[in-house]
Amino acid sequence: MKKLIFIAFIALSLSGCADVQPQIKQVVTGHEYGFWGGLWHGVISPVSFFGKLFDNDIDVYAINNNGRWYCFGFVLGAGILSFGASSSKRK
Repeated sequence: MKKLIFIAFIALSLSGCADVQPQIKQVVTGHEYGFWGGLWHGVISPVSFFGKLFDNDIDVYAINNNGRWYCFGFVLGAGILSFGASSSKRK
């Protein structure tokens, strides 16, 4: 079951990289990302970062966002990835 969840997570992460809007005018008037957009961009941030190393059309953080709620969602989404990292089995 864990393997299936991991594969689904990887598939979703690879298919959802944050896209850069090519022109400044479109960024200002384009879609404004809120909490849910920030949450999603936070979850896919490691994949987006890796993609950014090879392609300038991929961005990690949305430029056109609504401020604090987007930032809160981004940090929460990035934190979801490390949620189980601190748990350890003690005997």
